[in-house]
Amino acid sequence: MRDLLPEFVVVEVATDDDWTGALLPDEALHLSPRAVEGRRREYTAGRVCARRALEKVGIHGQPVLPAPSRAPIWPAGAVGSITHTKGYCAVAVGLVPDLRAVGIDAERRTVLPANIVPSICLPEEIAWCAARPDEPWWPAVHFSAKETVFKMWSPIMGTWLDFHEARLTIDVAAGTFEAAILQEKLDESPGAPKAFRGRFAAEPDLIRTAGHVER
Repeated sequence: MRDLLPEFVVVEVATDDDWTGALLPDEALHLSPRAVEGRRREYTAGRVCARRALEKVGIHGQPVLPAPSRAPIWPAGAVGSITHTKGYCAVAVGLVPDLRAVGIDAERRTVLPANIVPSICLPEEIAWCAARPDEPWWPAVHFSAKETVFKMWSPIMGTWLDFHEARLTIDVAAGTFEAAILQEKLDESPGAPKAFRGRFAAEPDLIRTAGHVER
């Protein structure tokens, strides 16, 4: 994930030990005793990486607790994003004077079921993907990029952003994307950014996307 964000954003990627690391007491209280092993490992890796990233920007010993939506609540003065997928977890953190928001997402590079794609992609995005039949995983890139866009939208606006409320344009050669927020959403969201930009990497087994909004 480090390659997709500017240097002033701290990025931490989980090591083997982070998946079974130590939680702070308040963090442990927010992990259900009924949580399955996979959820426990993801939650733990995310919190361990988040606290390590926060320490690098000068915030020490603060828990990263989940909101009711399960989104992380960052300590005052920080913004950040956590992502995890099978065998991979990463965190990005920055300081409020530099950033309004940062978003990251990682997904295993898979071919999404055909009946799922229309719930993620707009018709023009589906057509763009269909023009690349030898690379049937592009809808997964759209999914990941829109997840990243939502993680940037949410802390700025405090509202939901649906997959169909952002139109994605991908520059394959540059490894970048732009998500234009549809006018209907902008009309009901005073002060919202009209577009979000980011970078992506589509590796043999992993898709990574990231973006940030500076102040």
